[in-house]
Amino acid sequence: MPKKKHKRPWPVFIAIVLAMIVGTLLGKNQTLFGISFYSVFDVFGNIFLNALTLVVVPLVSSSIITGIARIGGEQSFGRLGLKMFAFYLGTSLIAILIGLFFVNMIHPGVAGSMPIEPDQHQTAVAQLQTNMPQSQALVNVLMQIVPSNIVAAFSQTQMLGLIFFSLLFGYAVSKIDPHPSSILQGFWQGVFQAMIKITHMVMKFLPYGVFCLVAKVFMTTGLQSLGSLALFFLTVILGLATFMFIGLSILLKMVGRVKPMRHLKAMSPALVTAFSTSSSSATLPITIDCVEKRAGVSNRICSLVIPLGTSINMSGSALYECVAAMFVAQVYGIEISIVTQFLVVFMALITSIGVAGIPSASLVAILVILKVIGLPPEGIGLFIAVDRLLDMCRTTVNVYSDSCCAVLVARSEGEDEVLTRELVSDVD
Repeated sequence: MPKKKHKRPWPVFIAIVLAMIVGTLLGKNQTLFGISFYSVFDVFGNIFLNALTLVVVPLVSSSIITGIARIGGEQSFGRLGLKMFAFYLGTSLIAILIGLFFVNMIHPGVAGSMPIEPDQHQTAVAQLQTNMPQSQALVNVLMQIVPSNIVAAFSQTQMLGLIFFSLLFGYAVSKIDPHPSSILQGFWQGVFQAMIKITHMVMKFLPYGVFCLVAKVFMTTGLQSLGSLALFFLTVILGLATFMFIGLSILLKMVGRVKPMRHLKAMSPALVTAFSTSSSSATLPITIDCVEKRAGVSNRICSLVIPLGTSINMSGSALYECVAAMFVAQVYGIEISIVTQFLVVFMALITSIGVAGIPSASLVAILVILKVIGLPPEGIGLFIAVDRLLDMCRTTVNVYSDSCCAVLVARSEGEDEVLTRELVSDVD
């Protein structure tokens, strides 16, 4: 089982390089037996996107319901739970705003001058104007949060209503009688595990899906799209580094009153594992061991904060989702208003709660955000070439953010020995 979770990224990287070469050499008009290579890559790329979109509704809803139902039923939830959520939401919001700052400052989609077909541009603009008219934008957002028909919201993938209902339903499940509550939690946990299994099945075809999507982009744009990709990569890395080494360090120093470098050293084994596996779930045992034995956080707090944070505290993923959505809008030449940027921030914050701790799971959340703000889902093909490497980076930030939340909660609970004694043990 561990072998399956620690898949090497080389097939994806090889697929990306081959797609760049093939797409650039073939161009958009090359055919074989009257069949356009571009149309073939377009069809198979869209099939891969459909397979990803297939799991969006059940995966997000079951993840949120099981997570909220579990923590809502904790005996020690109370004050500790409020502190956890305050740190989770606070750190994720800080990360998103940092990402929004860099993407608006660097403008990777604009500076790269990646050309988009006129019909694609017109479609994207029309969808955005239809979904989010400027005069009614905020009203529409508020109306979508509380749907009148949850079945319709599920069938039409209205993510704001789906997320609100899942939060409400999960909390209600934790408050009903134990027997029906356990049945419902078991059901939704089963749905969640089944969706994770399906996602793993889809991800087995990730190199092929990536090849088709990247080849399609390079058939249209050629090597000039590398400039835009490089700027997008730089934007995300700058955002993640600023959040991890400056934002979280300030919180540890000012709020937790501990030395950030000492905590970074304590968490190094978990961070290396997170980077190599791209999975916060696979890293969970090592994260717990580092936080408890090396950072000195009590088992009472560590056993609650870290597993929960692995499920709902995805600060690095939230930053990435925000930057990716803004990047796609910039590439399509669409001016994003302040209201719509607020919606992107809100959706990145909420969808990061439902992101599974598995490789490339953020792609599912990005599809959700693109749909809500009216951009075509094939927009992920514009940056998927660098997604695998950035996935390793944002997973590392996710794990480090979870550990920082545990330290901050422990310090707020009066645990003065946290990060003040020698590291107890190493982690294999």
